[in-house]
Amino acid sequence: MITSTISIDTQVQAKGLRFEGNTLHVFLSDGREISLPIDKLDWLKWLAKAKPEQRAKWRIEPGGFAIYWDELDDGFEIEHLLSRQPLG
Repeated sequence: MITSTISIDTQVQAKGLRFEGNTLHVFLSDGREISLPIDKLDWLKWLAKAKPEQRAKWRIEPGGFAIYWDELDDGFEIEHLLSRQPLG
């Protein structure tokens, strides 16, 4: 039997983000930057429709496990983001 020894402390965390037009760039604790075309992804249409002022009001959840927009009452978990990214 194989058991995982990975703890929550070693998981990839959000460290920041920025927008460039309709592209969201998420900066991760392992040095990666993931870029997402928010107007082309169904699961981020709510963010694509938001005003720039609303997009700017984000926060990283404690522990870096998610990014959330209080004013939009929505967000996403980093695990979800990574599960949608192709490897390679």
